[in-house]
Amino acid sequence: MVPVSAVRDEGVSYHYIKPSREIECNLEVLKIIEDDFNIHNIGYIKAKTWTTDSFYRETKEKVELRKAEGCVTVEMEAAAFMAVSQFRNVKLGIILYGGDDLSGVEWDSRSWNSRSEIRINLVQISMRICSSL
Repeated sequence: MVPVSAVRDEGVSYHYIKPSREIECNLEVLKIIEDDFNIHNIGYIKAKTWTTDSFYRETKEKVELRKAEGCVTVEMEAAAFMAVSQFRNVKLGIILYGGDDLSGVEWDSRSWNSRSEIRINLVQISMRICSSL
């Protein structure tokens, strides 16, 4: 998943840029990521993510609200990374890998901790994209 924006439901980003409901990704870097994925036939989706810094506070009501807002993932860093990169004027792109699944009643770890080959591949892809900047 390649985030195009993030809902700012955390605290870090507000220390770096003006308050707003959402933060947008760097469009130049987004295009570079998309071009690379298309050249290498890597399937992906572009969508909004929900950044929260509160563990286990993804209530059913909040999940439904975020889904209605267009969010397809929840994570803890994207909005902060985007804000710091804008503040420091550093190019940043984000690629999210869904290692586990919290969309059901019970947590599905999907054995993400033992699937190191996927994470190694993701690092290699990221290095390739970074070298093209």
